[in-house]
Amino acid sequence: MSSTSNITTNPQHEAQRHSGLQLDGPDTLPKFIVQNPLSIHLDTRAVFFTTLGLVVAIQFLVVRIVQAAMIAIPAVLYVYNDYQNYLNLGPGGTPSTFKGYLRIAWLHFWALRDPFSAPKPQAGTIPERGILHRRPLPRRAGPRPTVVGIAPQRQIDQSGSRLCFQALCRAARNLAADRPDTFSAGRSFIEKHGLALFAQSPLQTRWQGEITHFHDSDYAMHMALHPDDIQQVLDKGWGQRHPLGWHGWRDWFYKMPVSPNFVMIYASRDEKELQVISRIVEAAIWYTLKEEVDLGVYIDFQRELTS
Repeated sequence: MSSTSNITTNPQHEAQRHSGLQLDGPDTLPKFIVQNPLSIHLDTRAVFFTTLGLVVAIQFLVVRIVQAAMIAIPAVLYVYNDYQNYLNLGPGGTPSTFKGYLRIAWLHFWALRDPFSAPKPQAGTIPERGILHRRPLPRRAGPRPTVVGIAPQRQIDQSGSRLCFQALCRAARNLAADRPDTFSAGRSFIEKHGLALFAQSPLQTRWQGEITHFHDSDYAMHMALHPDDIQQVLDKGWGQRHPLGWHGWRDWFYKMPVSPNFVMIYASRDEKELQVISRIVEAAIWYTLKEEVDLGVYIDFQRELTS
């Protein structure tokens, strides 16, 4: 079964539909997505007084107290820096609070060590196979972008295109508007922010039928795919698995909040990449509904630049 949802270039018709997310600013990543390494800079004077202070402390204080302070101070600085980097990722599925940070710090112990190996298909998986093998993906140009964090997980370089991002959002909204009995669009259940596409009667029942969600912070997205299609995505460099998408012995100790089939797809940098990524979104729809849907995503750059 096939359906088509095109991005219209008729402004009057477009006004009657759900528009894409309205984003302001240049066609680059927001400036707040930065990750600062921990660094301590001491000039000659600071080195002198620090050394003098340590000598005096060892001479007049209990040595174990001085040793504990020497360990505690770098630890506190590390936690502070790491917490600021967590906040810099912006809003996501975990609250931007110190309590939320502590939860993510705990989850780091359970994270995948290799996000570029596909999970093995589980017995009885429906659908039985993915669909990307029918027309294999091309290889993504250049190296992979840098991805940091767990929840939120963000791409922090290789800036995505705002126009491509808006085109994907508009296609998702149009699909939901065209077929309300099958799809809906709304706030992400997983991300808690940004647009998501939902299936009304999903085969994969986690996350209230969420098929994919779009990050308006880095223009990347998350979705669940069949393991066959995940292999294609990983091999050709279009994304990577979520660090908590783990299944195995860890489940005995901690239940993972996402499935092993949960992946991050990198942001579209141009219209050519947009076409590939729209096919990956179609594969996510296939995995969730076992239905083939043609998003028909394209960009009318002239209309976008003047809107």
